[in-house]
Amino acid sequence: MEFPLTVKDFLDRAVTVYPDRVAIVDEPDQPAPSWGTLTYTEVDRLARAQAANIERLGVPVGGRVAIMSQNSARLLVSFFGVSGYGRILVPINFRLASEEVQYIVDHSGAEILMLDPSLKHLANELTGTRVFVIGEDDDEIWANADAPTEWVADESATATINFTSGTTARPKGVELTHRNLWLNATTFGWQAGVNDDDVYLHTLATFHCNGWGMPYAITGMGGKHVILRQVDGREILERVRQRGVTFMCAAPAVMHMVLDALADWEGPIPGRDIVRVVVAGAPPPTRTIERIRDELGWEFIQIYGMTETSPLLTMSRMRSEWRDSSSMEQAQLLSRAGAPALGVRVRIDNEGEILARSNHVLARYWDDPEGTARVQVDGWMHTGDGGMIEHGYLTIVDRKKDVIVSGGENVSSIEVEDALISHPGVREAAVIGTPDATWGEAVTALVVLADATVTEADLIAHCRTRLAGYKCPKKIELRQALERTSTGKLQKFKLREPYWRGSSRAVN
Repeated sequence: MEFPLTVKDFLDRAVTVYPDRVAIVDEPDQPAPSWGTLTYTEVDRLARAQAANIERLGVPVGGRVAIMSQNSARLLVSFFGVSGYGRILVPINFRLASEEVQYIVDHSGAEILMLDPSLKHLANELTGTRVFVIGEDDDEIWANADAPTEWVADESATATINFTSGTTARPKGVELTHRNLWLNATTFGWQAGVNDDDVYLHTLATFHCNGWGMPYAITGMGGKHVILRQVDGREILERVRQRGVTFMCAAPAVMHMVLDALADWEGPIPGRDIVRVVVAGAPPPTRTIERIRDELGWEFIQIYGMTETSPLLTMSRMRSEWRDSSSMEQAQLLSRAGAPALGVRVRIDNEGEILARSNHVLARYWDDPEGTARVQVDGWMHTGDGGMIEHGYLTIVDRKKDVIVSGGENVSSIEVEDALISHPGVREAAVIGTPDATWGEAVTALVVLADATVTEADLIAHCRTRLAGYKCPKKIELRQALERTSTGKLQKFKLREPYWRGSSRAVN
């Protein structure tokens, strides 16, 4: 017997086993009225109402519904109210500029866009879709409605389209199926020890690869979701203390904020020997890992993956065999990307690129068969990262594709170059990632000017009119020329080399 695996399974189990348990503690400080505390019965009711209203608005099964919001209970419910009833959720990065959002809306064919109130100005700038402002238009989306039509479940159907920056100037829409998301969430949740006593703090932006699958895993086990809208180191410590948080996921930059907040924290460190934190987005420095474990007393877990893999590929977690090692030695072992997760195969090809196969790998890129064919070759996903495997553990050593990971966000160097070169005072530009203690990698532009009066500040301001803030260069270096090959090609590995000299790997 086979029964289709769908994301609705997670909420169905929660409302069956834990109907009266607190499911979500919404962010109290936000522009839309907070939903406060919701039980799993109430979450199920809101998801069903959302599904019925989307159906009433004429969005068919397989239709796309976009949402652009900072972390909120409404965003979390949408993972079930949209995908759980056969529509496709398109979570959009709330930091993007209007031009970038318009492309995603157009390319995905989203019939509805739900906007965070702080982004209300976009409603007048976007075309081609119906826009609803969260809070103001809740009656259109979450008001009581007739029961939705139950979806004839298909685990191979696309559940979400997640747009990610890659090697092209335009983001790619990653189609993740119900089967992809179900198996990622259950494998990740099991290996990270998710249980019904967990209190999960949403420090990770939930649009980011569907919160890495944790909205599903925590829900399926009846855990409590604590919503955090704005990342702040001290506020994270306060939520851990106030809410009894046991678990969170975060980029290295977020953990730097928490460690920085310790400088003026008074009283016991909250969550010591209780909290476990999963870090991904860039390999954190060994010293950062040591500080998380020693100063905070939190368990450190690292994973490696990407939006195209839902994201889990490998996990690095403390082992009993390492207990006699020093704190520094343990941190060095944990700094590796990790061993393949259950059901994942990883290998290194002859050019040093990391290849992977698993049940979590994307079905395809949305409306991009050529892009899909480039990354899926002979049954293997080409990650674009360089690595090595020793004793079963993967270490990331280089980034073969032109992607910079800054603060846990992917930045396409080509997209930033396009923005720079559109300035009339720029003749040439090359964008690379350079080491940065806080952000992992800093977006750094090497620029040859056509107009000597143009300043670095002028170029950054120009980029901000075309790109999300996190994509704009943090550093600009003016050059007389950019070294090229005899055929006129830039060799970015040569441009990066001086910045990474002395480092054992070309990622940070």
